[in-house]
Amino acid sequence: MIVLALAAFACTEKHVRTISPEADNLLDRLQQAAGDNQFFFGQEDFPFYGHSWEYEEGRGDVKEVCGSHPAVLGSDLGHLELGDDKNLDGVPFDVMRQAMIDHYNAGGIVTISWHARNPATSSTAWDVSDNTVVASVLEGGSHHALFLSWLDKVAVFLESLKLENGTRIPVIFRPWHEHTGSWFWWGRKLCSNEEYIALWRMTVDFMRDRSLDNLVMAYSPNYGGLTREVYMERYPGDDYVDLLGLDAYGDGQEFLNVLRNELNMVAQLGKEHNKPIALTEGGMGGLGNPEWFTRTLLKGLENLPVTYALVWRNAPDRLMPMHIFAPYPGHPSVEDFIVFYEDPRTLFLND
Repeated sequence: MIVLALAAFACTEKHVRTISPEADNLLDRLQQAAGDNQFFFGQEDFPFYGHSWEYEEGRGDVKEVCGSHPAVLGSDLGHLELGDDKNLDGVPFDVMRQAMIDHYNAGGIVTISWHARNPATSSTAWDVSDNTVVASVLEGGSHHALFLSWLDKVAVFLESLKLENGTRIPVIFRPWHEHTGSWFWWGRKLCSNEEYIALWRMTVDFMRDRSLDNLVMAYSPNYGGLTREVYMERYPGDDYVDLLGLDAYGDGQEFLNVLRNELNMVAQLGKEHNKPIALTEGGMGGLGNPEWFTRTLLKGLENLPVTYALVWRNAPDRLMPMHIFAPYPGHPSVEDFIVFYEDPRTLFLND
């Protein structure tokens, strides 16, 4: 642990923090929204498929309900590290890249997560059979060289997110998320605090060495049982984090109480560290509560400086019927969602 701490200190000294004007402007936009008591609404993978369709240009379940796409586009880079041409949900990376650029050109915000495969077992990110995986990818570990090649593939993709004039679009990059749970190989019971921090800093330093100054780094523990101490015990430091997030899925009064308590805590930390905050991922699987958007999401965020809220994807019914997190035409939650859309606190792409 002493070695890891020294290595982390060396990284802090070696790598200089810079941020592009575009990324800086994105942070300003987020803070302005919160200052105006508004938040950007987002959804994962919304341009690529919906509950009954796949890869039809211009479509979107949310757009077909309220007339606008979400303001925030979320996508995941899982399987990029393998050299695949599609991500873990079957989205071609070429299609994803163009959609991100188009979304930014339309005024939208882009966020990227990365469900990296388990480098020790070659299984999924959810393979938690070995608690030495994080240690193995750090400097001196048996999978360090392999992992650096994975980071290189991610950097190449991030470098490609640019306009015709060469300007790179700003991206909220959210790796190693939900680390306070233990369902990913980088989770709380799978590595020490020092190992997790070293993993995070190694990732950021790698991107900085590639001059990727367009990244807004989002730190997003999972909701439930969070205290200030638990939230911050793996915090990589202010120089390595730009946004404080929370991932939260659920419904009901107990969920709402916990969500508000923990978002209040994150808001206080955001104020202390001068960082914007966000509900970086969440929703209700299957959307069984037709009033979830007004009675749970809006109430959960009420009077809190949350800058954006991203719900998960709408997978085609034939694939994963419970992966419905936003309404589509004919869904029981349509009426409630239109009220949510028309609320002055919510910002969509056409805003």
